[in-house]
Amino acid sequence: MKKDISVIILTLNEEKHIKRCIESLKPFVKEIFIVDSFSTDKTIEIAEALGAKVYQNKWPNNHAIQFQWGLDNCPIETEWVMKMDSDEYIEPELASEIPKRLENLEDNISGIYLKRKVFFMDKWIRWGAFYPHVLLRIWRKDDGRMEQRWMDEHIVLSKGKTILIDKADIVDHSKNSFTWWIDKHNNYATREMIDLKNMKYKFMPADNSLKENNDPQAKMKRLVKEKIYSRLPLGTRPFIYFFYRYFLRLGFLDGFRGFVWHFMQGWWYRMLVDVKCYEFERKLKNYDDIKVMIEKEYGVKV
Repeated sequence: MKKDISVIILTLNEEKHIKRCIESLKPFVKEIFIVDSFSTDKTIEIAEALGAKVYQNKWPNNHAIQFQWGLDNCPIETEWVMKMDSDEYIEPELASEIPKRLENLEDNISGIYLKRKVFFMDKWIRWGAFYPHVLLRIWRKDDGRMEQRWMDEHIVLSKGKTILIDKADIVDHSKNSFTWWIDKHNNYATREMIDLKNMKYKFMPADNSLKENNDPQAKMKRLVKEKIYSRLPLGTRPFIYFFYRYFLRLGFLDGFRGFVWHFMQGWWYRMLVDVKCYEFERKLKNYDDIKVMIEKEYGVKV
């Protein structure tokens, strides 16, 4: 079963990161598939030079749709599949441990959780309930698919149990600028607003398959988000979340860069989502069709 794993990575102008990502994966994977949204930099050139297979698909404005396209269209022949982001890499200890664990897994194991550590402004964010961030990143090809949501999507297993490999981590360490980070989270906020408003107005189908999935951690987070957080008053819930992370979960121990992270990601981003939710309701008064309003006002086709 040596190197019986393939990896899918979504890319768009990731020449800063893609080499680091691929080189960390090569020691233990059989094939690396790049699903590229027509990059204009050297992403494809770098990836192909390192042996990755590149497939291109127009960006559908949705990570879940694009990743599922990769699962459906890349010629994956291995039993196991792995999801990676281009600005992530695998620590050497984890690269050594994964094939050892795959070699001896029982047949009833369908998914593998990995720990992730996040760097922000070159600092490891260790506090604020942000480490370890445990994610289902490896699964048997025939037993998993990507949950179809606008934000906070998960790999959903159709059967089997899961294990955690906790010897080392995936590392999320972006080399992009703070301005890039703000622009990215502004786009994320629009998508999360759409998800939240869909809970209320149901203007598009909702993928609720996670409720039947045997992933207690993901189901609990989704339950808290949909049944508690989403029902709190606009403007108050970002403050509550930041207070929880920064004070109750000791985020202040991460220093100045940690404060910037917890404030921007835990309060500013959440407030941005709330403001967009408030704006949505005001704009909706001038439209008869929610989908038309979203496309015209936010440039997003749903």
